[in-house]
Amino acid sequence: MRVFNAADLDRLIPPAVLVEALSDAFRSGAVSPERHHHAVERPGAATATLLLMPAWRFGDSAEDGVIGVKVVTVVPDNASRGRPAVAGLYMLLSGATGEPIAQFDGLALTVRRTAAASALAASHLARADASRMVMVGAGALAPFLIAAHASVRPIAEVAIWNRSPDAAERLADRLDREGVAVSAVADLEAAVREADLVSCATLSTEPLVRGDWLKPGAHLDLVGGFRPDMREADDAAVARATVFVDTRAGALAEAGDLLQPIARGVFRREAIAAELSELCGGGHPGRRHADEVTLFKSVGAAIEDLAAAEAAFGAT
Repeated sequence: MRVFNAADLDRLIPPAVLVEALSDAFRSGAVSPERHHHAVERPGAATATLLLMPAWRFGDSAEDGVIGVKVVTVVPDNASRGRPAVAGLYMLLSGATGEPIAQFDGLALTVRRTAAASALAASHLARADASRMVMVGAGALAPFLIAAHASVRPIAEVAIWNRSPDAAERLADRLDREGVAVSAVADLEAAVREADLVSCATLSTEPLVRGDWLKPGAHLDLVGGFRPDMREADDAAVARATVFVDTRAGALAEAGDLLQPIARGVFRREAIAAELSELCGGGHPGRRHADEVTLFKSVGAAIEDLAAAEAAFGAT
């Protein structure tokens, strides 16, 4: 059985390669049952989350099939320990025998495929000339989102905002992308008002980005929230934008950024313009005009993990 670590994934599936692998997967499809989502009450500590995400794909026979499953934990108070909030393990299994054929660092796979999914959406939704990006959040996912978006759009400036300014400063100092000016900012509103692309990866339960801050033609990428009580953008942002999702089933079950406006009558579930499979398959054209404000909400889909694991395994 092959074992893949973060360095292996960087070598085998860099952002542009992974974006294309996800695009192929969303076009061809896979069986992806609803993920198991469990709240884990912990004595004297914040409630953690346990996610189980299976998916499988077969061609003409069992011999060319694969099965994958990811086990993930989300522990919000890990920041106080200097540890990532997300941890996990991914197993790739033979479709013919069911035997494990590869094991992946779950966090390494998750951050890369999540960022690639956002970049895949941006390749259809962000303006072709998008050059100014705001990164809201400075956690484990942030550098991968920046790299992935820069692989599909000509990003030249990145402003990083975080509730802890020191964390934003540390990330800005650490990132050294040729041709990209990266800086930490304290004024989120001012940064968003100038941005072509705003990407959010936080565990916030209160809106951080306001709809009236978004300039005409902006693209808003909401990644962090994966429960109904989590929010990264306000109702005005959702009402103003053309809304896209990774999967309707996942977003309408878990995405507080959509479920809360729906509950208040601000947004209708029928108003979701398309999901990634429709964008990739040509069922929706994506961005329609230069001044359109677009919004992509992802909660994560098991097909993304399967595609990333297959791509890495196949590249060896």
